Amino acid sequence: MNLPDLITPVILSGGSGTRLWPVSTAERPKQFLKLTGPLSMFQMTLERCQDRSLFDLPILVGGAKHVVLANEQMERMETQAAFHILEPCPRSTAPAIALAALACEDPQRVMLVIPSDHVIKDISAFQDAVRQSLPLAKAQWLVTFGIEPSGPETGYGYIQQGEPIAGSSNSYAARRFVEKPGRDAAKKMLAAGGYHWNAGIFLFRADSYLQALGKYAPEMLTAAQKAMQLAKKDKNEIRPDEASFALSPSDSIDYAVMEKADKVAVTPVNPGWSDVGSWDSLFDISVPDDQSNVTSGDVLAIDANNNLIHADGLEISVLGISDLIIIANGNKLMIVPRGQSQNVKEIAAKRMTGD
Repeated sequence: MNLPDLITPVILSGGSGTRLWPVSTAERPKQFLKLTGPLSMFQMTLERCQDRSLFDLPILVGGAKHVVLANEQMERMETQAAFHILEPCPRSTAPAIALAALACEDPQRVMLVIPSDHVIKDISAFQDAVRQSLPLAKAQWLVTFGIEPSGPETGYGYIQQGEPIAGSSNSYAARRFVEKPGRDAAKKMLAAGGYHWNAGIFLFRADSYLQALGKYAPEMLTAAQKAMQLAKKDKNEIRPDEASFALSPSDSIDYAVMEKADKVAVTPVNPGWSDVGSWDSLFDISVPDDQSNVTSGDVLAIDANNNLIHADGLEISVLGISDLIIIANGNKLMIVPRGQSQNVKEIAAKRMTGD
């Protein structure tokens, strides 16, 4: 692949990660934590974009208060970013991606937009899907990747595939996007077939995205353009103008662009993906012990089954319990039943506000 054909990964690392409280905090959100192995999810995201026959150096978009964390973890990976864009204030994914698209020196450069807090176990399958989708992106399609559902999950959005796209080996026109459904609706979609989980991973040319943003969310594009025109730059670090960027509406790429645009494609892929959006999902992707417990840290479990126990700064001993999530981080301890960890963000919100 020639240098102009290389894909620029755009790694979004601005999330707060409150659903994995109390380990994930505003100061150190989940993407910078080692939850599944020796590397953080941010580092694993960098790792899956290291193939220099496919990818150029990445563009990072994240919060200014996490710049030291990100730089430290990149140094340990012995890698660097083409640009590190420091969002002056959170405005969700659509404006963040616009900043990255505007930073591309070649407007026709294809960008792979990926969150920094996801797990992908089969990197080869993921990269194959990216390669297969590259001709569509070059032809100005906005490509999203759909994950094969393993069950009627209510925590994800869904994408319904339409007709196959001519000349493509495994991509379809996206018929519609479905926001997080109720369980009955999710069961019906799985029974009907042709629905995929929305992974929030996208492939498109920088100019294709900016054109769509200008059509469907012009105030957002104007704010991003002004913020980049007035940005402060130091080597590869870009600090967009806060006053300009703050005028942007806050919206996700799905709402702002993907649900409205005409040339939207979905490429199905099954790469062992998880957004690790809850303690339950971490349990699901982890390897349990002989009692079906998933543990980390100093944990003693006797006659205990199907628990997730994370001990950081505290010894945890349990006896005769099952189906619990027990998370200790310093002087914070949380215990919830398995299956209810989607509600952890409510606990985190109350703790952080003191209510």
